[in-house]
Amino acid sequence: MIRFFKVKHIACHSSLRVVVCFFYAPFSPFRFLFSDFLEKNMPFYFVLSPICAIFAVSINIRSFLRYQKYTQMRVLIVNTSEKTGGAAVAANRLMDALNNNGVKAKMLVRDKETEDITVVSLPRSLRLQWNFLWERWCVFWHLHFSRQRLWEVDMATSGTDITRLREFQEADVIHLSWINQGMLSLKNIRKIIRSGKPVVWTMHDLWPATGICHYARGCNRYASACGNCPLLPNKGSKNDLSAKIFRRKKELYHRGAISFVTCSRWLERQAKGSGLFVGQRITNIPNPIDTHVFCPQNQAEARLRAGLPADKHIILFVSQRVTDGRKGMRYFIEAIDRLVARYPEMKENTAIAILGGHSEEVNLTLPSYSLGYVSDEKQIVAIYNSADAFVLPSLEDNLPNTIMESMACGVPGIGFRVGGIPEMIDHQQNGYVANYRDTEDLASGIHWVLEEADRAALKQACLQKVAQSYSQHAVALKYIEVYNEAMAYKNYKL
Repeated sequence: MIRFFKVKHIACHSSLRVVVCFFYAPFSPFRFLFSDFLEKNMPFYFVLSPICAIFAVSINIRSFLRYQKYTQMRVLIVNTSEKTGGAAVAANRLMDALNNNGVKAKMLVRDKETEDITVVSLPRSLRLQWNFLWERWCVFWHLHFSRQRLWEVDMATSGTDITRLREFQEADVIHLSWINQGMLSLKNIRKIIRSGKPVVWTMHDLWPATGICHYARGCNRYASACGNCPLLPNKGSKNDLSAKIFRRKKELYHRGAISFVTCSRWLERQAKGSGLFVGQRITNIPNPIDTHVFCPQNQAEARLRAGLPADKHIILFVSQRVTDGRKGMRYFIEAIDRLVARYPEMKENTAIAILGGHSEEVNLTLPSYSLGYVSDEKQIVAIYNSADAFVLPSLEDNLPNTIMESMACGVPGIGFRVGGIPEMIDHQQNGYVANYRDTEDLASGIHWVLEEADRAALKQACLQKVAQSYSQHAVALKYIEVYNEAMAYKNYKL
C-alpha cells in the first residue's frame, strides 16, 4: 500500500513536470498559443523559463530518488557459511553481482567469518552448535556409527527459524543457497514458504532433488522415491532414511512454490529427472565471478609472491580438501606418473603446486609445492597466475569455481568429461576435456596445454569465455528475471 501511494505521488510530480516543460520547451504548442503574450512580455519569459527548467529538473531528480527508494528489490541470500566451501564462495559472488546491478542483497549465514556489513549472522547461541551436532549424531547413528559417509549425507532435521529476523522481514525475495548441516531444517523451509515471500533456491549440488545425498554417483533411485540407498549400511531398505526424507521433501515442494536454479545444464538435467521436481519451475544460471579481482597478472611477479619457481612449467591442482576422492587426486597422480614415464625431461622443467587442505599428504613423481589452505584472495589470484595449466579431474562436479577462477586469470583448464566441466572448458579451444576416468587422455591433455597448444590463443579464449558467460552483469540480470517471475507467481497466483 505504501508503495502504491508513493508511485501515485510520483505520478503527480510527473504531471507537474509535464506542465512546466510544456511551457518551457521552445517549440511547444503552449508557446504558439500565447505568442502575443510572449512578444509583449519577453523579459518576463526569459526570467521565468530558466526557473521553470530548474524546477522541472529538481522534480525529476526527487521523483527518481523516491522511485528508487521504494522499488529497489531486496534479496536475502541464505547460506550456512560465509566463505568456506564452493557454495559459500558462489553465494558471496552473487551477492556482490546483485548489489552492483541495482539490487539490495544481503547474506544470512550461520558461520560469519569477516566484518562485511552486507553479511549477517544468526544470533549467537548454544542452539546453533546443538543443531549442527544433533544432526551429525543422527546421521552417525543411521550409518551404524561409521564415519565413512558422515559428510555425504544430510537430513535437514535441525535448523533455525529465520522468519522473525529483521533481515527476513525486510526482504522481497528469500534466496536459499546451501543450507545444510544445521542451518535450516525442512520444517524451517516450510515456515519460510508459509510466510508468503517468494522463494528461490540455487542448487549447488543434487541434495534438494534427492532424499539425503548431495551427488547421485550413478544412482537413479531419486527418479521415483529413493530407498535402498547405497550410502547407508547394507544399502538401506525400501523404507530407509533416504525414502523418509524424500517423502518429506515431496510434501514440502507440493505445498509451496519454489523457483529452483541450477548452476549448470548438467545439474539441471539431473534435477529434472527427480520424482521431487515434477511440475516444479527450474532454470539454469551459472555462478558469477568478479573479473576485476580474478584477472591476468604478470607471471614472474605472481610466482615471486606465491613462492613458486620462475624457471619451470607449473601445473596447479586446487581443492578445499585435496584428498576428497570426488576431486580425483588419484587420477591426477596416475596421469602425472604417465607423463613422467613418457617425458622424463619433465622432472627437470615441470613442477606441481597443490592448493588446499591436506596438500602435504600428497606424494608425486614431480617436484611439488604444498601451499596448504589459503584464504587470502590476493594470494589465491597470485597462485592462479603462477600456473601454466590447471588440472581438476573431478569425478562428479557441478560448475567448479576453481575452473572459472583459473580461466578468469587466463590459465587453461584440464578436466574429465563429466558434470558441468564440459560446459566450462571448450575442448582444445580454452583447455582440454579428457575422457572420463581416462588417465592416459588426462596426461595427453596436460602435455597438449604445456607443449603443443598456442598458449596466447588459449589465454585469450579463456578470458573471452569468462566475459561472455560468467560476468557479474550477465548473471545478475538472469537472476533478477527469476526474482521477478517468482514475485509474479506469488503475488498474482500465476
